[in-house]
Amino acid sequence: MKRRLLILTAMLLVACMGFRTEARASSEDEGGGVNVQHIIFEHMLDSYTWHITKVGETDVAVYLPVILYSKTSGWHVFSSRRLHENGGSYRGFYPAPEDGAHAYKLMEKMPDGSMVRPIDLSLTKMGLALLINSVVLLLIFLPAARWYRKNRGNTEAVPSKYVSFVEMLVLMVEDGIIKPCIGKNYRKFSPYLLTAFFFIFTCNLMSLLPIFPGGVGVTANMAVTMFLALCTFIAVNVFGSKEYWKEILWPDVPTWLKVPLPLMPMIELIGIFTKPIALMIRLFANMLGGHMAMLVLTILIFIGFSAGAAMGSSMTFISVVFNIFMYALELLVAYIQAYVFTLLSAVFIGSAQVHHHGD
Repeated sequence: MKRRLLILTAMLLVACMGFRTEARASSEDEGGGVNVQHIIFEHMLDSYTWHITKVGETDVAVYLPVILYSKTSGWHVFSSRRLHENGGSYRGFYPAPEDGAHAYKLMEKMPDGSMVRPIDLSLTKMGLALLINSVVLLLIFLPAARWYRKNRGNTEAVPSKYVSFVEMLVLMVEDGIIKPCIGKNYRKFSPYLLTAFFFIFTCNLMSLLPIFPGGVGVTANMAVTMFLALCTFIAVNVFGSKEYWKEILWPDVPTWLKVPLPLMPMIELIGIFTKPIALMIRLFANMLGGHMAMLVLTILIFIGFSAGAAMGSSMTFISVVFNIFMYALELLVAYIQAYVFTLLSAVFIGSAQVHHHGD
């Protein structure tokens, strides 16, 4: 137990060291105060550069490729280092205002002075984090899948401890969530639901790592959760049975609720879209809220030191204690959110399948 607390404290201190450099840069911009909004948004929003730390006056960062298409000047491909060297602008492209709808994204300045957003196909920090998390997921499961493919039909082969552990995780999700919720057709949807569970769980855990390549809240991005919810939406409605659609378009209710005004069918059709929206917002809000709470607790250290050494020391103690608690809570939330998303997706898919008595 003591060793775990020491590990958590060390990870938090490493994270604080990373925040210190940004707080220092913000205080220089604001004349001595800590720009809390800038620090939080810079961590939570997407960007063209993955800032790791600062050594002296040198920024250690991963500069990603910027790929833009302008209707007036065509394609533009360059490194985000150019933006860093030129104060955020390059080749007529300028960063959008932080308080705007496209904060931290590049906008093109037109000859009449207006700002237009180009088609942006850049590999951003969020995109790179998605690729890294996907590679981590493959590295975890491919060795086990390779062993089972190699020993298919060999009843005498004994899996290693690692393969047995991966099998236990898969069976935990399949037997505990997918089979009970979907029924006899569970094999048809197991690949998607297993992928969704372990992808969300891996992304949640990677976001809690305070050092590169972790620290990016992939599931705290609404575009990612929207795509996952869209996959569930397709699985539910494209593979839904005739009975499922009959209950939506012509439910078993009194006729006056269906004709002449299709009141109940309209309510059922609205329900088709509210379910994936609820999935999207639930995962996004829970992961975003936890990360923001930990960020705010860490920033309290720098706000305290800006008021004096005594205040800073006391705020450091309070921040570390509460951050250890929040970190342990976020580890639990990382699993719970993956579990809940998979469970609700399985329930929605199962409700759209044909169920016979005894299934």
